[in-house]
Amino acid sequence: MRKLLLIFLFSGSSAFSAGLEITIAGEGFSTGIVQIDLLEEVAPLHVAQITTLASNGTYDGVVFHRVIKGFMAQTGDVRFGKDASDTSRAGMGGSELPDVTAEFSEVAYDRGIVGMARSQSPDSANSQFFIMFAPGYFLNGQYTVVGRVTKGMDLIDQLKLGDPSSGAIDGMPDRMLKVSVIQ
Repeated sequence: MRKLLLIFLFSGSSAFSAGLEITIAGEGFSTGIVQIDLLEEVAPLHVAQITTLASNGTYDGVVFHRVIKGFMAQTGDVRFGKDASDTSRAGMGGSELPDVTAEFSEVAYDRGIVGMARSQSPDSANSQFFIMFAPGYFLNGQYTVVGRVTKGMDLIDQLKLGDPSSGAIDGMPDRMLKVSVIQ
């Protein structure tokens, strides 16, 4: 199993500017660095939620439970996404923190955009997020945009793909081994 090191960088208008360092283990991809600018000015509540979860080590060990070719890769289920040998409930959970009120924006869901996953309620985003492989403009104004990949999208493209319709991973999914906040 090879490892991929991702460094997520935050940018925005607040005085606190941080990044995330994420070590990912998986099949079929090379080691490398991915950079994501988090859009604090667009979704300050969601960026704060992600930062808090990462600071607490909550994302450590979480799998990419839903990866659909040509659409997106989803991770962040800190409740049910830590057991890579049984991902049957992955995607159904969140963290112990309260859900976050929607922060919809004019930022379009282009390739490399990072958005917050949610249930049918617009105000149900919690810990799960996804990275777009391709434009998905039908998501515009429906899901909160939290950032964009600025370097290393070719590495995201190498994540293990799931079922073409559901995105469910067959076998062992790729996962985030360690997620740390850096400054």
